[in-house]
Amino acid sequence: MIKPEEITWVKPPTFGLMDQIYLPAIISGLGTTLGHFAKTVFGGPQAKVTQYFPEERPELPANYRGVHRLNRDEEGRVKCVACYMCSTACPAHCIDIVAAPSPWPDREKYPEVFVIDELRCIYCGMCEQACPVDAIELTSLFDLTGLSREEMIFNKEKLLSVFDQTVAMGKDPVRTKAGRLSVASEPAGDGLTDSSSVQS
Repeated sequence: MIKPEEITWVKPPTFGLMDQIYLPAIISGLGTTLGHFAKTVFGGPQAKVTQYFPEERPELPANYRGVHRLNRDEEGRVKCVACYMCSTACPAHCIDIVAAPSPWPDREKYPEVFVIDELRCIYCGMCEQACPVDAIELTSLFDLTGLSREEMIFNKEKLLSVFDQTVAMGKDPVRTKAGRLSVASEPAGDGLTDSSSVQS
């Protein structure tokens, strides 16, 4: 039972004539606009607020999460072992994998089909964190466009080509330096300087 003294009645605010004609709000908004205008015109080059994309490319932080890629191992094979950890961890359910017996002796399975719906993805990075063999990473590529929904569904070949492209550009090296099993299998301090800060 709620006691009457514990109840707080909230009264709707009352508006005067000036509030009803929105004059104070308009004057305040104009003051903000004129202040920004004065900083832009008289503030010098450091006050620049407009970036003329695509002529000017933004400087993105190291942990920016953009387009996915499937990493290759030292022999050029896909690193994925089709364990379904990424598709299980994905909150948007945008990853589909079909596993097949591996043609290589060092693993049991490999992804015969690996598809990511880039339109459904929320770029949270959960797939990257869940992967036990560091096969999937999010790159710093951000200007992703397509003329149809089909173009935005990335299959295994397209994801591997993103890896080839980003490694060739040199701006997206493989960020995770894990042991044979995962980052957790690597002794502390050996190769974790990049992955521990980037994946957090």
